[in-house]
Amino acid sequence: MKHIQFVFIVLFIVLGWQIIDRIILEEEFISSLEIALQSAGSNRKELEKVLYHYQIEPSDSLKYKAACFLIENITFYTYSVGEQLEYYKSYYTWLKKSNGKTPQQVADSIKKIYGPMKEPSKKRDIMEIDSAYLCHNIDWAFKVWQEQPWGKNISFETFCEYLLPYRIGDEPLTYWREMYYKKYNSLLDSLRMSDSLDIEDPVVAANYLISKLPDKSYYYTSVTPYPFGHIGPEYVQYLSGTCREVTDFGVYLFRALGIPCAIDFVPVRSYINAGHFWLTTWNKDGEEYMTDFPQKLRPVRKNWWYRWDDSSKVYRYTFSVNRELYEQMAKYGEEVYPFWRLPKFIDATYGYTYSFKKELIVPLEKLYKGKRKGKIAYLCASDRDSWVPIDWTEYNAGHLVFRYVRKGSSMRVATYEDGALNFLTDPFYIDKQNNETHYYSAEEDTQDVVLYAKYNINVENRFRIKMVGGVFEGSNQPDFAEKDTLFIIQAKPDRLNTSVKSWSDKEYRYLRYVGPSNGFCNVSEVAFYEKNDTVPLTGKIIGTPGCYQHDGTHEYTNVFDGKTWTSFDYSEPSGGWAGLDLSGKRRVDRIVYTPRNRDNYIRPGDVYELFYCDEDWKSVGTIRTTTDSLVFRDIPRNVLMLLRNHSRGVAERIFVYENGVQIWK
Repeated sequence: MKHIQFVFIVLFIVLGWQIIDRIILEEEFISSLEIALQSAGSNRKELEKVLYHYQIEPSDSLKYKAACFLIENITFYTYSVGEQLEYYKSYYTWLKKSNGKTPQQVADSIKKIYGPMKEPSKKRDIMEIDSAYLCHNIDWAFKVWQEQPWGKNISFETFCEYLLPYRIGDEPLTYWREMYYKKYNSLLDSLRMSDSLDIEDPVVAANYLISKLPDKSYYYTSVTPYPFGHIGPEYVQYLSGTCREVTDFGVYLFRALGIPCAIDFVPVRSYINAGHFWLTTWNKDGEEYMTDFPQKLRPVRKNWWYRWDDSSKVYRYTFSVNRELYEQMAKYGEEVYPFWRLPKFIDATYGYTYSFKKELIVPLEKLYKGKRKGKIAYLCASDRDSWVPIDWTEYNAGHLVFRYVRKGSSMRVATYEDGALNFLTDPFYIDKQNNETHYYSAEEDTQDVVLYAKYNINVENRFRIKMVGGVFEGSNQPDFAEKDTLFIIQAKPDRLNTSVKSWSDKEYRYLRYVGPSNGFCNVSEVAFYEKNDTVPLTGKIIGTPGCYQHDGTHEYTNVFDGKTWTSFDYSEPSGGWAGLDLSGKRRVDRIVYTPRNRDNYIRPGDVYELFYCDEDWKSVGTIRTTTDSLVFRDIPRNVLMLLRNHSRGVAERIFVYENGVQIWK
């Protein structure tokens, strides 16, 4: 009975009363399959053709069950269509062949050529899908399941959920299975004939397939000309876009060749204002493997990523709706947060719980005074200046418990009422070492804070570390056959501009920065100053031509263009340098250098505003800075802070200030 009630409720959410009113039979006599068929309206005959087709032969009994599984869940899928929408998706083709253009330039070109996007029309699978399409998908899914040697280690339940589905999310309906099979199946020919590899293991097949892909180059960008959703099997093959597009390609590829797989994701990622998607599959013993496609699959329990990342919860997309979860939340009779309204996912956190709290108990004394009306409490993670629910439990002011929560990230608890979050606690985090929960509650004692960045610069460590061992040299010969060392960088820079004294008191005509071995000469800006000068020395820019991108965007000339947001990225790991021909001898007193960066340091001339969290975000005030640092005075201790740049950019992240250092959360 509960199962039938669930179907009625969700059909109301998805389709509305107009269709539900047509279902006039008594609930106890209607199966979920029949409800789906009745909701199909005039398209019912097409779905019944599929069922009849697989009822004729007893050998097709599993195919009939598979058809029932799909039809019961088809109701919950919609997609967008439109000629202009398809034109806009050519963005992903152009991006892979951008020839030096930035993603924003490519997106702007798409908009200019095809005009402003008109709102595409929405269609429902249950109303549109025909028998030929559904049978084609079922037959091809069974074909690869039964013909591939690793198929014998895939259960029917796994097959239905992670190999059979005809779509991933909201992409248009297409015949993709046969196209992918004919294009990529031959890559596995030598594996199927192997005497040394375990050809009955899906993970072995998956890794072999990845290794044989002819093009694994990946163009990452979050820029798009339009918020597409899932872009479909044709365009994901270009491996352009975000982690979602690349992961989608892996799903189509694996499923077309009989390898079951799922998309695991975190709604919000710790330290970064974004979620993340990746591909998961299982070996023949059921052990989970994961990959940031198209990297090699590795066991979840041995993968560096899940040990490093502190995202509080991990989920796995399913094709079927999580009816049990829906019913658990529906019993409270209140509006739930959108993420849980139609839950086509399961909680996969336990598989990734290298460091977790089995029970996260929120003490009564930590709750704000004044009980909220909501009956569901949400565990929220930080996304810039907002909080995003990532887990839920029953709201009981005397006993509030969340289960299997990964440690390390900042969280807080809220109810969801009248379309808004209402917070129950201050922010807090669970310490990985001592397992204690620390709350960020404003103290009366204050401190002055000195800030050098608005975003987590630790994610740029690979740029900063590549300066360690870099050498500044002076010479009076253009080939630097004889040279003196002016300074050697011995620690990664922690701010936009690092100023150091020259070790030499000689005069030189030629000056340069030489990147360390395997550092690709990553540097944004270098300035040489004479004693007491405020304007850097100038001259003819010299250096090693060629950048890693092979498009002229990261050449050595960027090092002396006065722009801290451009950089040099040499085409080779070692041997790169950038310098000046001063046309005359000068003595260098000090050197100022800037690491390659993403423009998240404090930039002189910009206007910044500091906020701290005390139930709500409170502004400390704004400052127009003249240097690469900011000082704010009399800030309460033990609070989360957020620094906003009103002049440019949106990459901002919460932090705390401890022992004179920004610590990103």
